[in-house]
Amino acid sequence: MNAKSLLDAEKTHLAQLLEAIQRCVYFLHAAGLRIDWPLEGSSLQARKKETMLFDALAAFNERFAKLQDTLGAAMRHAAVLLGESTESFLKVLAYYEKVAVLDSIETWQALRTVRNLAAHRYEIDYVAIAEHFNTLHTMCPNLYRTAGLFVDHCEKKLAIVPVTGDFALEFREITVVCVDA
Repeated sequence: MNAKSLLDAEKTHLAQLLEAIQRCVYFLHAAGLRIDWPLEGSSLQARKKETMLFDALAAFNERFAKLQDTLGAAMRHAAVLLGESTESFLKVLAYYEKVAVLDSIETWQALRTVRNLAAHRYEIDYVAIAEHFNTLHTMCPNLYRTAGLFVDHCEKKLAIVPVTGDFALEFREITVVCVDA
């Protein structure tokens, strides 16, 4: 494979990641609409056997994590294409903070911490469960804003857009509110 075809493959991969980000935002937002916010521990405890509720919460949790994971992978990949340092993810985050895609490195790290807590701990305290999901829900606008700004950044700086654009309209409807806020 020559250098041009390798570069084309890398650009195609980023376009696919951008499509995945749009899809993740769409499905995370849809999952959030199935839940009555804010959650209360006493309500969750009273409804602890309602599979539809806990399926919705599980979907919301998984989709939040998937969006952040996909966004992180795409950010690193785009940084490589932009010629930015990727020797550590902290340097990748510093670049995106500098160009105003991220509010701050600390905000990203807080998003990651909350995401990781749910992935690695099974909680049975319903107040703690409610608190976790309420925290994820309040962090969604920041994650949506970052996704919108990142997709825009890739288009402006690399002329790379999502592969199909199948989720573009809904993605813009969800993220534009967060970018303008």
